[in-house]
Amino acid sequence: MTTGSGPTVADGVRELLLLVPRLVARAKKLPVPAQLAELSLAPRHLSLLSCLLFDGPMTVTELAGRLEVAPTTASLMVGDLSRQGLLDRAEDPHDRRRTIVSVNEEKRCAVDAWLAHGARAWERALTPLTPAERGLVIRTLRAYERNVEECCPDR
Repeated sequence: MTTGSGPTVADGVRELLLLVPRLVARAKKLPVPAQLAELSLAPRHLSLLSCLLFDGPMTVTELAGRLEVAPTTASLMVGDLSRQGLLDRAEDPHDRRRTIVSVNEEKRCAVDAWLAHGARAWERALTPLTPAERGLVIRTLRAYERNVEECCPDR
């Protein structure tokens, strides 16, 4: 049932409860490039790699801010991906106390190929929308994330 120009809240909830698991299942089926298949990668690694590909090299603190996680969590992920050869760490030439993290150049094409599927799908979904509509989609997904966290604090 619809009201005005869209579904009722109950109909929207029903539709999204069916849709979101399918989205997650399809995302999990994205093919991992052969060069990355042997690595132990998790969804959290995708977010970190996406930040580095889209925004370029940055410090662990900057990564933590972008990922909205504690610096220690970002540091653990960087260490894990560095040991697997996916990330490089280099001394910041302007401040030797800081470490700059980047995607390893030999793995960059494979990482880019892996992330490109999802990026293209989002680009196609968001392109026809106005900036205000894109903002609404993003705010709605963030609100859902917050509410799931508040509804299930033990998880």
